Amino acid sequence: MTAAQAPSGSVVSGIKSFAAGHGGAKAVIEYVGRRGARIVLVGEDGTWEDQFVSNTDIARRACESAGVEVQNEWERELIDQMRPSNDLWRSMSRRQLAR
Repeated sequence: MTAAQAPSGSVVSGIKSFAAGHGGAKAVIEYVGRRGARIVLVGEDGTWEDQFVSNTDIARRACESAGVEVQNEWERELIDQMRPSNDLWRSMSRRQLAR
């Protein structure tokens, strides 16, 4: 593995920190074109956040290094576990109203 293929320490530590602060976590990795890959972390308490990396291989390695299980797809149980914050609801409503 070259340095370009290795996840940055800040991404791995961010994933570890999120998991530790939310009773553990699971991840879903989404390909987002030129932007790379999005790692969506869902904590056991329903809190979630995302991080972006340059490709899906790096995303998988980052999660593996952080000890976070990667889900192959969005399972119903994982979606039901997510609890959007009030700030997220407000930002989504502003985006919808701006269209």
